[in-house]
Formats: sequence, structure tokens, C-alpha cells
Amino acid sequence: MTPHISAKKGEIAERIMLPGDPMRARWIAETYFDDPVCFNETRGMLGYTGTYNGMPVSVMGTGMGLPSLSIYVNELLDLYGVKSLIRVGSCGAIGDGLELMDVVIANGASTDSAINRQIFGGITYAPVADFNLLRRAVASAENRKISHRVGPIMSGDRFYVDEADYLATVKAYGVLAVEMESSALYTLAAKFGAAALTLATVSDIIGSDHELTAQQRQQTMSDMCEIALDTLAAQ
Repeated sequence: MTPHISAKKGEIAERIMLPGDPMRARWIAETYFDDPVCFNETRGMLGYTGTYNGMPVSVMGTGMGLPSLSIYVNELLDLYGVKSLIRVGSCGAIGDGLELMDVVIANGASTDSAINRQIFGGITYAPVADFNLLRRAVASAENRKISHRVGPIMSGDRFYVDEADYLATVKAYGVLAVEMESSALYTLAAKFGAAALTLATVSDIIGSDHELTAQQRQQTMSDMCEIALDTLAAQ
């Protein structure tokens, strides 16, 4: 056990899905897992292990932001032996042509956070997804005919951003969407020799009034979850 995860060793599968919202973790377990068992309720960050088509799989919330995700992912990798992690979250679209409910498959994650600058000093580290998870996710999306885009995203420290030119600049360099966790996920996976990928459902179109409701964010992201489960099962 850790200060943040109350599971015993062996209670968390090597394959795990990571939503930010712990209630989404419960919804995923109840919707997709056979015989889900709750392994964590510490700090309200729900985690479950069950099976999907006979495959042991876990799901756990990570909270919002790079620091929160970093705590949970570090412990999952270092102490619980997790090998494959797929973030299943939401994002704000800035790329042209993206619509609500589209799935962004993130091949890399830029960030404005100081975390990696503290780790790498003068080096600008480029956190990227695991290629095998990435290609399997794309194959799943294509097979299921799910609307998706592959490309880089931005992991920001702030949810509310006032500077219009901030997003315009990263958009000009090909960034499709913004969220708040993936840069840390990809960096930690690289550190521990694990495989990580982010799937993010477009929950709002930044600069417009198009956005999902809170309930839709929590419970109507089945396309993304099914891609994630296909991807983990294909390993």
C-alpha cells in the first residue's frame, strides 16, 4: 500500500485505463468489466480490477493535472508492476475539423508545465506515445469506424487560459487539442520502461459554445473506452 493507493500487490492488473474522473472509472468498470472489484477508495480516487473478454484489466482515476496524475502513475509503475497505461480523458479541440465526441489519439504531448524542466534541466524533452499502442488504437478506431485524429496535444498547467495567442501559437504548429495530463504520463512511462497512450474525447471546441455536459463527459465516451480495451487486448 502507498499513501495514495490502498491496493495490495497483485490486486492491480498489468494493463490499466486511466480516466481523470474517479466516477468515470466506476462507470467504465461497471459497464465493461466482468466481476469488477474495487481496490482503491483512498482520497475518493476509485480504482477497480476485473476482466474484459478474459483479460485482467484495471481502471483508476488520476485526478486533474500533471502533479496529480504523476503521483498515481509513479506508484502504479514503481510499486504495482503496471506495464501498459491508456489515459481515457477529455480534451478541448483547437485543430480545424475536429467535432464533439471525436477521439484524439495523441502521438506526443507538449507542455507548459515546469515539471520536465526540473527533471531535464536545459534539455527540452519530447514525451511521446508508445508506438505499438498507438498503431493498435488507430486500427481499432478504423475497424469500428470511429471518427478520430492522430496528432500532438498540449498538456497545460491551467484550465482557464486568457491569452488567445497562446493557443493560436500551438495550433499553428499542429497541436490538435489541449488537456492537462499526458506529458507526465508519457514521461513516466519512458522512465519506467512501460507503454503509454492517451485517447481523448473532444468535450469542447475552444473558442465556441460547443461543449458536452458534465454527465456526457462522465458517461458517454464509449467509443474511446472501446478503442482502449481493444488496444490493451491486442498486446
